[in-house]
Parts: sequence; structure tokens; C-alpha cells
Amino acid sequence: MNCLACDLGGTKVLLGIFSQDNYDSPKLLVKKKYISARWNSFDLILEDFLKNECRNFTYPSSACLAVAGPVSNNNAKIINLSWSICGKELKNKFNFKSCEVINDFAVQIYGIPFLKKNQYSTIQNCAHYEGVNKDLHAIVGAGTGLGIARGIISGSKVKVLASEGGHVEYSPKSELEWELKIWLKNSLKVERISCERIISGTGLSRIAEWRLSKSDAENHPLQKYLKEIKTSDALRKELPERICNLSSEGDELMIEVERIWLGAYASLLGDVALQELCFGGLWISGGTAPKHFKNFKSDLFMKQFFDKGRLKDILKAIPLKVILDEELGLFSAACRAKMLLNTT
Repeated sequence: MNCLACDLGGTKVLLGIFSQDNYDSPKLLVKKKYISARWNSFDLILEDFLKNECRNFTYPSSACLAVAGPVSNNNAKIINLSWSICGKELKNKFNFKSCEVINDFAVQIYGIPFLKKNQYSTIQNCAHYEGVNKDLHAIVGAGTGLGIARGIISGSKVKVLASEGGHVEYSPKSELEWELKIWLKNSLKVERISCERIISGTGLSRIAEWRLSKSDAENHPLQKYLKEIKTSDALRKELPERICNLSSEGDELMIEVERIWLGAYASLLGDVALQELCFGGLWISGGTAPKHFKNFKSDLFMKQFFDKGRLKDILKAIPLKVILDEELGLFSAACRAKMLLNTT
């Protein structure tokens, strides 16, 4: 039997048909990317995909739709697209035996049991620790925003525990970071700064803008670019990549920016590890994960991760892994759709 998987974001929709027969992991048969803004509804996208891309494959029996936004009672609203997604309606309209709508970050927990070695890399194997529950997992991912999810994986059974932990308060650890936080509050005209404001691709850009506002950065080559991005969202989206490129080329200011970002990320991961005691694994995901893989293995990053005082030894007992598969959302939705086949 085949299933349908979908990773639905604000800018693009990725759809795939996967085979579930005789494979431990879902096997991709066909996929296609759609630009969301070119379509009036998700139903039209799905109709086009099933009609034009799936003619040579068995019609999918189950579907899992991973969507960027909160989900309630198998329904979701994609705010910036004015789309409503209803699992029950799609099930009836497209004759699926089951159709589940789930948050696009929480769904990644379902993919963990099916991951192959080329889809992730291990930064830290767990130290020996007696009497711990290795069924507990947590996944943290910085991309456009900052996602956190938890799960209990026991054999073939998976229980997903969604989280909005990315919006907890950002806690500066130095005078420089306090200065950054105050600058951000004033710049964004907000009363509080969440971790997502710092630990995301957007956050990396904000750190750079703060650093470039200082007098010693007046002649930095990015100053002209900063003026241009004020009138172009497309250029703003390119800023994180420019920061990383300059850092890798030895630009001292951008090295400093990247280090602040990495330090905040590592510190949050340490906090999540202590909160969840995820001895099954702490997974680093999101769009930035493959790009920063070398940085995640650095002494700077690990030092900040372990910087939890008397509880440092607990962190050494938690496996730390990085997701390298940039399409984990689609893969995980297929894994969930596979599970749905066994419940219908």
C-alpha cells in the first residue's frame, strides 16, 4: 500500500507518495514542490498532485499533512495564506482511509524510529547512566522560527508531545547579551524577548543588525546591504547565509555574531536536555542544522551545552544528534502515514 505525505509551509508545499510495502522506512516514489502563493487553496494543490503525478502509482490509502501552525481537532489554519485545512473533509473528498493533520515540527518525532544512518550524525554518544528511561526523546530545530517537540518512543509505539518551548524567555549570560536583548526590545518594540527571537535564522540576522549598529562597524561591507533589505523581504531572507559566508571567510564581526548565536543555541539545548531528561536522544533539526553541523561539534558549542553547573554529568549521559536530512518533515509525515495504515 502507498501513502501520501505533505510538508505544508507558508511559502511552499512539498507532497510525496511513499510505498510502505516490505520496507522498514517509507520509500519515496514521487514528490513535487508547489509555491503556495500561486494557489487559492490546498485542496487544489492536492487535486493537481494526485491527478498529474500519481497516475503510475497505486492510489494512497492514508495521508499525513504536516502544517506550519497550531493544530486542533485535526484542523489547522495557515494564517499568512488564509487557508483552512480539515483532515476529515480531505479524507472524504479524496477517498483516503485516514487523513491526519499535525504540526510540522511535532511530526518529526514520528520519523526518529525510521531514520537511516545517512539522515543524521551523532555528536555525543550517551555515557553509562543507571536506571534512565531511554524511551524519551526531544527535538529542537532552528529555521525560520524555533521549534521544540518531545516524544515517547517504545518499540513501534510513538507518543508525540507538542511544545511551544521555542517561545520561552531568552536568558542572557553576559553583559554583551544583555545589551543585545535590550536593543532587540527597543528595535522590535516588544516587552519580552523569546528564545526564538535569537535562535533562528531570523535571530541570526537580528544579532548581526545589532552588532552592525555599533560605531566600530560603520564601514562594514554589510552596511549597504542592511539599507537595501529594509525594502525587500527577499533580500532579508538571504542575510543569514551572507553572515555565515563572511564568518567562514574570517570576518571578525560576523564570527562574533555567529558565536553569540551558537552559544545561545547550545545553552537552550542544555536547558531542554535537563527539562526533558531525554536519555533516548536530543535531536538538533531545522533548516540550519546541516549548514552548522561543523559548528555543533566545536568546543565552543559543547562548552555552552555543558555549562549547567552541578548537573553537567547528566548532560554527558544524553545522546546528542544532528539531523542532516533537509526533508525530514516530509519523511516523518510519511512515517506517520505508515502508522495510520495499521490503525485503519
